[in-house]
Amino acid sequence: MDPILIVGASRGIGRRTAELLVASGHSVITADRTGEAIAGAQQCLRFDVLHDPLPTDALPEALGGLLYCPGSIDLKPLRALKAEDLRAAFELNAVGAFACVQACAERLKRSPGSGIVLFSTVAVQRGMAFHAGVAAAKGAVEGLARALAAELAPTVRVNCIAPGLTRTPLADKLLNTPEKEKSAADRHPLKRIGETDDIAAMAQFLLSPQAGWITGQVIGVDGGMSAI
Repeated sequence: MDPILIVGASRGIGRRTAELLVASGHSVITADRTGEAIAGAQQCLRFDVLHDPLPTDALPEALGGLLYCPGSIDLKPLRALKAEDLRAAFELNAVGAFACVQACAERLKRSPGSGIVLFSTVAVQRGMAFHAGVAAAKGAVEGLARALAAELAPTVRVNCIAPGLTRTPLADKLLNTPEKEKSAADRHPLKRIGETDDIAAMAQFLLSPQAGWITGQVIGVDGGMSAI
């Protein structure tokens, strides 16, 4: 299989997915703001999605997959949410994903069966107070994923994962006391918050040949929150 590019692999879900893919024998290229090496990765590129074009000249001619991980959790009540907050959420979550897919599309087409995985949030499917900014931006990501799945078929598959609250550095402020963690866990039917392995395992699957007949899907990995 041709290399898989992971944008935003310095920590959290992106890093854990990179580790799982490397451990299973995949060739992995990472691109993030740190450019920090990940053990076993083929390349580790320094790239800031908000300021830099993706360094495509450093990529191989064919890519077996693209995982776009940058995201935000900026929770504010409507009275405090500003238009610039919404624009910033769209730039990082939706525009950044679009730009990376556009830059990699031809390379992905050269690898039949390749896959793209983007990230949404359970807050798109299930309305949640104070989530207007992130839910609007991630809703755009879901629409983008379905449109790209139609346009890039049959060569490239495109799917989206919609996690519930997951233990990552991004969520630290929501889980930084035992009381907050218990309250968050209790909101999920499975009575726990997500771990990076829960989400990374789904990302790994969607990028694999075993998911070769899956495209255009938004898959909830959320402890049952969106469905029960």
